[in-house]
Amino acid sequence: MSTMNVSLPEAMKKWVEQQSATGRYSNASDYIRDLIRRDQEKNAQIARLQALVTEGIESGAGSRSMSDLKELALERTRQKQK
Repeated sequence: MSTMNVSLPEAMKKWVEQQSATGRYSNASDYIRDLIRRDQEKNAQIARLQALVTEGIESGAGSRSMSDLKELALERTRQKQK
């Protein structure tokens, strides 16, 4: 594993130390790695959503009405809840 030194303002350093002290993380590095992992996941989700938006825009205008789309969305939601 590589090492990286990071300079933090005192308030941020205390925050990291407090998060480590909760017991959820074994040390400051563990906490920082978790933050980076979550940021990577968030950016991947944003990229997926952007790709879907782009796909929708590039597909052109649809033929369904807004009420048809709303009903379809509600039906899919009901099916997922079963």
